[in-house]
Amino acid sequence: MEHIVSFVSKATGLKSEKRDETETHVSQTTDGKGISVHCTDLKEVIVREDSLGKEFIQVNFLDGRKILFTDTLIGFKPQATPGLDLSHLPRVVTTPDLLSVFEATEEAISTNAPHSEIETLKSVFQAILTGGENIGFDLSEEKNWFVRLTSFRGSA
Repeated sequence: MEHIVSFVSKATGLKSEKRDETETHVSQTTDGKGISVHCTDLKEVIVREDSLGKEFIQVNFLDGRKILFTDTLIGFKPQATPGLDLSHLPRVVTTPDLLSVFEATEEAISTNAPHSEIETLKSVFQAILTGGENIGFDLSEEKNWFVRLTSFRGSA
């Protein structure tokens, strides 16, 4: 846990809050979203570098989940969704990606894009949403945005 707290303390876009002896909450300043990390759930913490030489850490959990802490964001894997080829998505996504996909869906609906395009965007949103929820983000607000948007499409 020390590696995580140390990394986050130097990161420009992340904050940590120690909740107790075994739990630390890490949040992103970009959207306020955060997750709790319990030291009893950790398998390993690996310090790595991206292709530009910037340091990040990979956190592997005992249950097989993985997250990345970069200087500004918490990254995670999108969840496989029926009918969606994950090879067309980045291997690591972030919660701000939900807003981007939401806006793309909104635009697709307003321009009467083909139904297949809208369905693909819905699947991408679902893959990111589920992946984020699986690692501990509370994404109920984002889920509600999408429910409203897709129900509007159905009534149009």
